[in-house]
Amino acid sequence: MTAMDVCADPRALALEILADVRRETEDGPGVTRESYGAGENTALRLLETHAEEMGLVCEYDRARNLWMRLPEDTRTDPFVVIGSHADSVPQGGNFDGLAGIVAGMLVLAGLRDRYASAPPVRVLALRGEESAWYGKAYMGSLSLLGRLPAQALALKHRSGKGTLGEAMALCGVDVEAVRAGEPLLDVAQVRAYLELHIEQGPVMVARGWPAAAVTGIRGNIRHNVVRCIGEAGHSGAVPRWLRKDALLAVAELLSRMDEHWRVLLQMGMDLVMTSGICSTLPQSHAVSVIPGEVRLSFEARSQDAQTMERFYALMRDECAAIEKSRGVRFEFDEKLVTAPATMDAGWVERLKVAAARNGAATGTTNANATATATATVTGAVLEEIPSGAGHDAAVFANAGVPSAMVFVRNENGSHNPHEDMDIDDFLVGVDLFEGALLDIIAPPRAS
Repeated sequence: MTAMDVCADPRALALEILADVRRETEDGPGVTRESYGAGENTALRLLETHAEEMGLVCEYDRARNLWMRLPEDTRTDPFVVIGSHADSVPQGGNFDGLAGIVAGMLVLAGLRDRYASAPPVRVLALRGEESAWYGKAYMGSLSLLGRLPAQALALKHRSGKGTLGEAMALCGVDVEAVRAGEPLLDVAQVRAYLELHIEQGPVMVARGWPAAAVTGIRGNIRHNVVRCIGEAGHSGAVPRWLRKDALLAVAELLSRMDEHWRVLLQMGMDLVMTSGICSTLPQSHAVSVIPGEVRLSFEARSQDAQTMERFYALMRDECAAIEKSRGVRFEFDEKLVTAPATMDAGWVERLKVAAARNGAATGTTNANATATATATVTGAVLEEIPSGAGHDAAVFANAGVPSAMVFVRNENGSHNPHEDMDIDDFLVGVDLFEGALLDIIAPPRAS
């Protein structure tokens, strides 16, 4: 599709790119775009091909993230980045991450004839946002900003074969620069970071919002592996008072933490807790064996760092108490912490102004607003929503870059093959970014 075709029919272009990447990264019922692996490489190659067909200039940074820009925009002023991630969870959905990159490509196309009316814009297709592969999120953006901990390069792949550093090297990443914490991007040159993403929960569908402005992003504290070690025994021969049952110890821990969670929520705190992995050892478990070891994951998320730390401290205290009462012990792998982030109020306001203008232009009013794509807003007011899931926008925000996100309505949740984003809702989000950008008076060109 040529640049002229894009301007004439952005909907067709978006559908074409999304379908093309889906087709080439399909894996059973969903898509698999492994961080620093074959699927992510394929997605980036296809995005580069489509971008070049659109007349965009493409280049890779030393973390092997893909950048795109208009060839005619040669200004050296600080630029706005529109980005998201190209990877996915195993057998995940097609829109998680990918939609945000395609949105940026459409924004560039829409600005082609009027780019001088907005600040310079760059589109960024990031690698390695998903923690499903190496237990660490935001690998591409953290590497880009010199903030990926050196020890993360030793993290094992989910299969147990190979490390993150080895996979990065195979993709051409400057691993030694990443290891040294060398910033590969001058953040002083980044005016803002914007990200469109599908909502990964049910709120917007329930409330009939095609698009919404994100106010903040929850951080998280997690352990990928916690071992509860007790003592295996014959199920019929060991009485309760002599048992060191690892499974009952874990069950007690999670029950206690669920009660702490309930109390903290009643106190008005923002918090979610998940133990997504919990199992006895398959090589030794049996119906007639008292479980001697259980392995689980633990994660707490909140928009408030103190709440996360408080809840984590409660978890460690409960582990210590259960160790004494049940004769077990808990062993923890590395504690991984991702800070929460607040979106930039100025950019949220720009998105609201763009929404009001777009709503008025489509005739949206309090009297006739409906939950359709043309009614992006109710009474031309862009709704706000916090993000429970993590996003690369949090990395940029915590590095001091003004950041903002637009969520697009999405059926059937996320991290599963059944994500269902309506293309009309997606185009509403694209229009919001374009409107917010055109609201800015571009700085004078450097002579």
